[in-house]
Amino acid sequence: MALNLSNKLYKELFKQLVAAYYDGSFDDKVHAILEEHSENQIEAMKIISVICGVDVEPDSDDFVITLKKAITNYKVKENIVQKVMQCEECVKNENGKTRCQSICPFDAIVDEPLEKNLIIDPQLCTNCGLCVDVCERGHLKDRIEFLPIADLMKNDQKVIAAVAPAIAGQFGEGVKLDQLRAAFVRAGFADMIEVAFAADMLTIKEAVEFDRHVKGEGDLLITSCCCPMWVAMLRKVYTDLVKHVSPSVSPMIAIGKILKQLNPDVKVVFVGPCIAKKSEAKEKDLVGIIDFVLTFEEVRNLFDALEIKPSELTGMPSMEYASRGGRLYAVTGGVSMAVSEAVSELFPNKKHLLKAVQANGVLECKELLKRAVNGEVDATFIEGMGCIGGCVGGPKALIDAKLGREAATAVAMDSAVKVATNSDVMNQILARIGINDLSDFSDEKKIEIFERRF
Repeated sequence: MALNLSNKLYKELFKQLVAAYYDGSFDDKVHAILEEHSENQIEAMKIISVICGVDVEPDSDDFVITLKKAITNYKVKENIVQKVMQCEECVKNENGKTRCQSICPFDAIVDEPLEKNLIIDPQLCTNCGLCVDVCERGHLKDRIEFLPIADLMKNDQKVIAAVAPAIAGQFGEGVKLDQLRAAFVRAGFADMIEVAFAADMLTIKEAVEFDRHVKGEGDLLITSCCCPMWVAMLRKVYTDLVKHVSPSVSPMIAIGKILKQLNPDVKVVFVGPCIAKKSEAKEKDLVGIIDFVLTFEEVRNLFDALEIKPSELTGMPSMEYASRGGRLYAVTGGVSMAVSEAVSELFPNKKHLLKAVQANGVLECKELLKRAVNGEVDATFIEGMGCIGGCVGGPKALIDAKLGREAATAVAMDSAVKVATNSDVMNQILARIGINDLSDFSDEKKIEIFERRF
C-alpha cells in the first residue's frame, strides 16, 4: 500500500527535519521517519530527498550519510517538480484529463501507456508548479531547498533573503516588513532585502526600452519583467512575438546580480509565492545568480519549525528604499503603472503613446498573445501574469489573492518613495555598480547587468 502523502504530512515532515537539522538530531530523526514508514521505505526515502532539496538514490547502503553529503555538496538541479510516487486512479474530467493535466499550460503531463500511469515530459515541463497545487494525493511535489541553505548558515556563510513584493500581508494581518526582517535574521539569515528595490531599477530600464521600441501607434513592447510562465509561453509557443520582448531580466535576477556585484561572497535566497521561480533560477544563462528559492509556504513552515512568530517580534527597521511602483509589481497591472509613471517623467513626449493592456492567469495570457500574433491588440505595452491577480495569486501564497492584493497595495501606497526615478538610495546603489546617471540606462554596456537576450 502506497504511503499516504497528504500536504499536512509533507509539511509536518519538513518541519521535523528542519528542527532536527538545527538542534543536531537530524540523523536520529531521519532514521525514526524511515522506521515509522518501514513498509514504504523506498517511497519515504524519495520524499525525504525532495524535502531536503537533493537527489539521493533510495537504495543507498547508508541513506542518511549519503543524504547529508548531498545537502552539504548541493548541486543545482533542473527538475524542480517531481513525481514522488506512482499515481493511483485519478478522477478524469469529460475530456479524459486529470486535474494536473487540465491545469498544465504546456500539456507536459502525459499518459504512459505501458505503465498505465502519468509522467512529466521534461522537454515540455517548465516547472511552473501549477500541477503541484492541484494534486489532491500529494504525488507531485516541488523540491524544497532549505536544508542546503541551513548548512551554509551553520558554516557562517552570509545568506540574504530577497523577498518578493507579494510578501506584504502573507504572514499575518498587521505583520510589518521590519518584523519579517527580524524573523529572517532569527532564522539565521544575515539580512532581508525587498526585491521591489530591483524592480524600481527595471522600471527605468523598461521605460528606456519603451522609448527605444515604440515610435508610433503601431509599435509594441512586451515586458518580460516578472513572470517566468509568461516568458516561457513567449519562448516556447508564441515565438513570433519574441522580437517585441524587452531584453530585461526579472527583478529576482536583478537583485541577485546587484547583491553579488556588491559582495561576491554573499548567497542570495529568493522568497516568493511562485514555484516557477525555482526553475527560472536554474536556467542555463542564469545559474548562480540566485542560489536558492523558497516559497512563502516553505518559509512559514520554517518559522513554525523554529517557533518564530513574526507578529510577536520587535521589528528591525531599515531606511525607505523601495518605491510605490516597485512594490506594485506584486499585482497585475503594477508593472504597467510603474513603467507608465517612469515614461511620463523620463520621456514626456511619449506619454500619449503608452497604451497598456494586461492578462490575468494562463488562459488570459494565451488569449492575449494569440491576439497579439494576429495584430488584434490595441496597445503598445503588454504585461502578462501567469497567476490570477498577479504574484499575489501564486500557488504558494498564504492568503487569498484579493487579500494579498489589498495588503501589497496598502504597503505600496504607504511608500515614502513614490516613483522609481525619485529614489536617492537607488541612485547611490546604481553608482556603486557603474550607473551614475539615469541617462546611463541608454548605454548598452552599462546596463548589461539588467540584460537578458531571448
